[in-house]
Amino acid sequence: MVDTFHPRYTYTKRGVFYFSKTIPLDLRHHYKKSRFIQSLRTKSKGQANRASQVLINRLEDYWLSLRLKEMQIPAAHLLHSVPSQNLDSTLPSIEDAMELYLRVKGENKQKTFFTHTKRSVDYLIQCLGCHSLDQYSSADASKFRDWLRKKGLSTASIQRNFTSIKALVNFTILELGLDCRNAFAGVYLSPDDRHPKRQPLSTDQISKIQKACYELDDEPRLLVALISDTGMRLAEAVGLMTKDIVLDHPYPHLKLKPYPHRSLKTRSSERTVPLVGASLWAAKQILASSHTGYCFPRYSSATTCNSNSASAAINKWIKTITGDNVVIHGFRHSFRDRLREVEAPSDLIDQLGGWSLQSVGHAYGNGYSLEVLSKWIGRLTTQIHTFT
Repeated sequence: MVDTFHPRYTYTKRGVFYFSKTIPLDLRHHYKKSRFIQSLRTKSKGQANRASQVLINRLEDYWLSLRLKEMQIPAAHLLHSVPSQNLDSTLPSIEDAMELYLRVKGENKQKTFFTHTKRSVDYLIQCLGCHSLDQYSSADASKFRDWLRKKGLSTASIQRNFTSIKALVNFTILELGLDCRNAFAGVYLSPDDRHPKRQPLSTDQISKIQKACYELDDEPRLLVALISDTGMRLAEAVGLMTKDIVLDHPYPHLKLKPYPHRSLKTRSSERTVPLVGASLWAAKQILASSHTGYCFPRYSSATTCNSNSASAAINKWIKTITGDNVVIHGFRHSFRDRLREVEAPSDLIDQLGGWSLQSVGHAYGNGYSLEVLSKWIGRLTTQIHTFT
């Protein structure tokens, strides 16, 4: 049986969905025609249904505003001003776009995904107001950039806010088949607004930090030590479970895999990493002291992986050791440089660090064995003076 059901207020023409709704009689004097018709630019029934619902909501809001304008406002003389809103557009507002983005893309995402997105949209509305997507201009985007800078946000935070806004606007345009551009794409960010390049740590800096980790031997220092000789991303390490650490093996190692409380950045991030040096010491200490199933219960639980909190505390502590402007992510940069120094093959380096493979050929096969990985990563310990 052919499914002839169409989303509300829609019809199809050559397979493309159109939205059609009669203009209310009391408002027709505002229009040239008695019916509002607009192409939804999609052949998907699901997308048409979502797009038509957005248009219905926007039209109803606009028609309400027209009716209110024709009413006398009680006690109007007591108002400082009458707020105005441009509702001429029937496209979704930035808040509508955010709700759609979070509902569809938010499945299995961490809490931080929702927090960061909502904060970025809140900033934008504070600066520019809540408008339809097509009512923001490139000049507005530049104004938003300058507003964030004056607010005192770091260069990295400005970049993250623009990334969130661009992503949700792009998603909404594609998902609903909207005929508008993303005003926040391509906005100029001066060199001062870009994330400064993270510098790798020198072997001397790594040695000092590892020595301090051995001496303090607490949860934050175990986290630093574990990262120092594995090159893991901070969030990867923070979200580890004790069952991910395998010591009863000829080649001690840990297994990185996604969890509900902590996803992984890319498919290649799911990997096995041998444990040597300070990282092996940290893994042993973790298994001896953790009783919750989480390697770092201070920062992780069944529902959260608070790597931001860990980052702030650890970066502050690292600076007291090195006296330099270095951060925990610098270990990851150093990890790649250290493997280059021992002349490790580039695809082996990519496999150890979870970086995307640099060529199509490298993606064939199962990669290097744990034995071979252990041999190469074991050479890193000869670069660092150990204190254990």
